[in-house]
Amino acid sequence: MRGVAAAPEGLAGPEWVELITPDSDPELTKALTAWRAELARADDGLDTVPAPTERLALLRAELARRGIDGFVVPRADEHQGEYVPRRSQRLAWLTGFSGSAGLAIVLADRAAIFIDGRYTLAVRAQVDTAAFVPHQIPEESPEAWIARHLPKGGKLGFDPWLQTVDGHERFARACERAGGSFVPMDSNPVDAVWRDRLPAPLAPVLPHPVEFAGESSDAKRTRIAAIVSSKGADVALVTAPDSIAWLLNVRGGDVPRTPFALGFALLHGDGHVDLYMDRRKVPDRTLAWLGNAVTLAPPEELGSALDTLGKMGKRVLIESSTAPHWAATRLQQAGAALVREADPVALPKACKNAVELAGIRAAHHRDGAAVSRFLGWLARESKAGKLREIEVSDRLQAQRLQTGKLRDLSFDTISGAGPNGAIVHYRASEASERALQPGSLYLVDSGGQYRDGTTDITRTVAIGTPSPEMRDRFTRVLKGHIALATARFPAGTTGSQLDALARYHLWQAGLDYDHGTGHGVGAYLSVHEGPHRISKMASTVALLPGMIVSNEPGYYKTDAYGIRIENLVAVREATIEGADRRYYEFETLTLAPIDLACIEPGLLTGPERAWLNDYHRRVREAVGPDVDEATRAWLAEATRAL
Repeated sequence: MRGVAAAPEGLAGPEWVELITPDSDPELTKALTAWRAELARADDGLDTVPAPTERLALLRAELARRGIDGFVVPRADEHQGEYVPRRSQRLAWLTGFSGSAGLAIVLADRAAIFIDGRYTLAVRAQVDTAAFVPHQIPEESPEAWIARHLPKGGKLGFDPWLQTVDGHERFARACERAGGSFVPMDSNPVDAVWRDRLPAPLAPVLPHPVEFAGESSDAKRTRIAAIVSSKGADVALVTAPDSIAWLLNVRGGDVPRTPFALGFALLHGDGHVDLYMDRRKVPDRTLAWLGNAVTLAPPEELGSALDTLGKMGKRVLIESSTAPHWAATRLQQAGAALVREADPVALPKACKNAVELAGIRAAHHRDGAAVSRFLGWLARESKAGKLREIEVSDRLQAQRLQTGKLRDLSFDTISGAGPNGAIVHYRASEASERALQPGSLYLVDSGGQYRDGTTDITRTVAIGTPSPEMRDRFTRVLKGHIALATARFPAGTTGSQLDALARYHLWQAGLDYDHGTGHGVGAYLSVHEGPHRISKMASTVALLPGMIVSNEPGYYKTDAYGIRIENLVAVREATIEGADRRYYEFETLTLAPIDLACIEPGLLTGPERAWLNDYHRRVREAVGPDVDEATRAWLAEATRAL
């Protein structure tokens, strides 16, 4: 029950009861739910922001006791995913920083925290910057900081489960430049001083039917095993939870907002999988669903399995950018040969099949109706200027729940009024929330997890009358959004080659934004999925039919407002008469109005107006029949032709 209480509850109801007893009656379920709630109230220290500096002192004392001069505290867990269980949020416990990416380095006389452009404002709000000096990547890298500050002969410690193979190599070189060494530690010193750390989460692992997956696990395992063999490997170590979920057609709930079951897998050349996962979270019906070609074993037996592969001289495929250094070292010491290749599941998973695409379209139709009902309500109720960020995001969640098919949100809703909208990954709290005041902009970035698809949408809404500057910036963002939505591009094009389309009209005014333009999205999996993206950062992964990616340019004026317009799109074949090669284009999936009050019509070209009018016609025709009469009346005005 403590493990159950350590897992996020989600919005799908008490499915975890099955782990305690498969035949619970309502009275027992009520009692177990009350017990779980009591256990979940245990204070693990993560909600204290900024983190007390005593924690930093405790860690330094522990490092001194172990004879180590410093330690690296990444945000990631053993699986290197964006979403991690509370017990693995060591960076948040130590610093107070709750962002989805970051890293701290603690030395005896100084400490630093590294974040990217999404969190330049958030880090200063959440972290005691006198204790942890913030640095923004890529302007300053952790490796450069190590090379400058690690004392000569110093030992910088790291947890080999939390450091990737590639990351270890980079940090080891940085330590060498400083005249020191990068030292693996037998146990994590943060865990030694984090007294109230929760146990590992236990959420039920459930079948994901072929009616949603579109392909049996047997077919997937055979297909991916052939890819592994083609890379010259005998077996693949799969460490990404979403890859395991997709490969085995299961979903879990060990981490917030994402249906993952944490574990590791070995995929053999014959398609057999050895799954290393806590048996307590795998119900009997799921074990039967997995079948005889999947062997379930305790996680602690992974090490001996890697030793056996080494003794047999096997060639093991690992993705060096995500696999833990611990696993690579264990394999090599046992005699295995490493085949350093991309996760063989990642690309096939990213290219959705016809069944998945149909489900994703259905999810967006359902979600678009819920968002439209919300936006209609917001238009009516925001005029008085009394609405606040949390009650507004709660209303949006309630609209999604009314669909009867919401499993969970796909991430914590970003509900930012006025200046809070300029914080890219803002999360409202009772201390930080603002009222939606007339003359301001309100930014809401949200999404839902449904069995048939994952959604992600951002809308920026004018509360009252926006200023000319706001309309100018909004329209430039919209022009970039349309440029990307209407792009046609030859096969082999990567997202980084398209990124400038979304920024061009901002650049002409000397403006830009510090986040990527698009991220991949899973099929009832992670709302942030690789290996593709649309970003300034160079990418070698070409966009392929079936990939889902976001289209979300933005603009943020610190202490004033934020603007982002986000739809999800799918890559599909393009038919171009006379084309000399294969071309692709985007199908827009998201269905909800874009605020016409924020647009400066004179800045739009004829084709841009035509795109917006056509998009709004699609929205009106698709979701109009699924909303109430008041929303339908509002929708007619909100989607009128410009």
